[in-house]
Amino acid sequence: MPTLVVVNFNIICATLGGFITVFGLVSYLLKEKFYLSEALISTIFGVVFGPHAANFIRPLDYAHGSELDLETITLYFTRLVLGVQLVLAGVQLPSKYLWKEWKSLSILLGPGMCIMWMSTSLLVWGLVPSISFLFALAVGAAVTPTDPILSNSIVKGKFADKNIPRELQKIIIAESGANDGLGYPFLFLALYLIQYTGDQGLGTAGGGAGKAIGLWFIETWCYTILLSIAYGAVVGWLAKELLHWAEERHYVDRESFLVFAITLALFIVGTCGMIGSDDVLACFIAGNVFTWDDWFRLETKDDSLQPTIDLLLNLSVFLWFGAVCPWHLFVENTVIPIYRLIPLGILVLLLRRLPMVLCFHHFIHQVEDIRHALFVGFFGPIGVSAIFYLYIAREFLHTLEVDGHQREDAAQLSEVLMVVIWFLTICSIVVHGLSIPLGKFGLYLPRTISMALSSENRSTSFSRTRSSDDRHTRSEIDNNHQERVLGSVFRRRRPTTEADTSGSRTSLVPGTVSRIGRYMFSDIRRPHGTTVHGADGVRGEVDETDDNKLPPGGGSPPRGRPTISAPKDGRVMGHAIAMQDAADN
Repeated sequence: MPTLVVVNFNIICATLGGFITVFGLVSYLLKEKFYLSEALISTIFGVVFGPHAANFIRPLDYAHGSELDLETITLYFTRLVLGVQLVLAGVQLPSKYLWKEWKSLSILLGPGMCIMWMSTSLLVWGLVPSISFLFALAVGAAVTPTDPILSNSIVKGKFADKNIPRELQKIIIAESGANDGLGYPFLFLALYLIQYTGDQGLGTAGGGAGKAIGLWFIETWCYTILLSIAYGAVVGWLAKELLHWAEERHYVDRESFLVFAITLALFIVGTCGMIGSDDVLACFIAGNVFTWDDWFRLETKDDSLQPTIDLLLNLSVFLWFGAVCPWHLFVENTVIPIYRLIPLGILVLLLRRLPMVLCFHHFIHQVEDIRHALFVGFFGPIGVSAIFYLYIAREFLHTLEVDGHQREDAAQLSEVLMVVIWFLTICSIVVHGLSIPLGKFGLYLPRTISMALSSENRSTSFSRTRSSDDRHTRSEIDNNHQERVLGSVFRRRRPTTEADTSGSRTSLVPGTVSRIGRYMFSDIRRPHGTTVHGADGVRGEVDETDDNKLPPGGGSPPRGRPTISAPKDGRVMGHAIAMQDAADN
């Protein structure tokens, strides 16, 4: 007899597949019309499907009830997503981009990251009670890198193509890819100092701050950073040459050619993980060196396989974040009360990156003016990379033990990291995911109201003029009738009462509201590039790529002049003109 097999594997497959399928049905509407990021949508559905609501996704069950195993699963998941994303980010950049734009990148990755680190650490130190400055430095280091996955939502799509210059898009991709791997020095400087100087260095062999600085320089800079750069460059160059060799001899088919960059990312994540180096930075360097001659990028420019893999990973990881996020800790914790946590999230989003970009934008030629500086300064999202460094730090802190138990300061820092970094990540996902749609709504709303009210005024004026003409016509007919038929009874028109007047005025209000709604809905449904003309001649969006909408010789379309399309049936137009001429005569 058939029985239901409601096990976790079947549930997670059905939930993930159903969500991505439904999202795909309305993805263009959500991303290109409403400008909603897929990260925000996935996180919301992760909460809905997770243990806090429907309980379809049960992360703790997958880890056999172990919180430590769940953290390990999340750490490896973020490593995988970042590795693939950063190889693809490196492949997207033009030939020798890191070499050509080293001046701009050195500003953003050098003093830029240092200022972001210190400003965030100072905010955390000031608002989180009873923590040392070293603790604040560890928290600030985890959220210093900008997330490449959330950055893609603002440098791809219709909004980016219309509003963000191409060079600015490239520098944002390059910075978010490079600084993800460069978060290790900031994080481990604080962690090594805490290990050897915090709690009097219990559980260590001693050595103090000198030992911590020595380990930071040798293990972090030399082994983790420099080795990963060299390893990524060598692997990327070898992969490029081998692919050239195989392609020239027709040894590789098209499918294997397209998936080559993704498999390269998996190889680097695995090998760097085995030697304990920085696999995130190695993946980005390998991706850029792999397309050093621009050959692979141009060959796969019009292919959709890489964006498809990118989409699947993004939806999956943020769905997982919505399910595993410790939402209850934002209210119930021993670290920071909620009335301090909310201002901390707001101040970090405003002051973490914006002052740095405003100070240095004159030295970054891609940031042309103050508007670009405000945009780049605000859109420095916190996302997958922050969660990655969160669990890297917690994994390190679990090793600080005294008599088989975790050190007291290490346990306190673990809780601080868990609460603050998760909260800042959720704040960034929500704020940066809603900034563009709210900005576009604020831009459209005044224009839509103006168009609706103007149309209302014109329709009201037209109706008053028409009623006046009707009264005048009826008066002439009555006079003629009176002259022809004497002794007839004069009929008086019923006067308009105040109730009728107030009723007509009241009826304008729902009419205006419905007209505003119709204008907004037509704005959403209107295809990209169409021209909108209100009753007052206000111009809307114009697609400059359509030659039919431009005047002869190019240039911008005339303002205040409606665009009239040719009639589909010339006979109908001619018949209408003839009828109008006959009426005039």
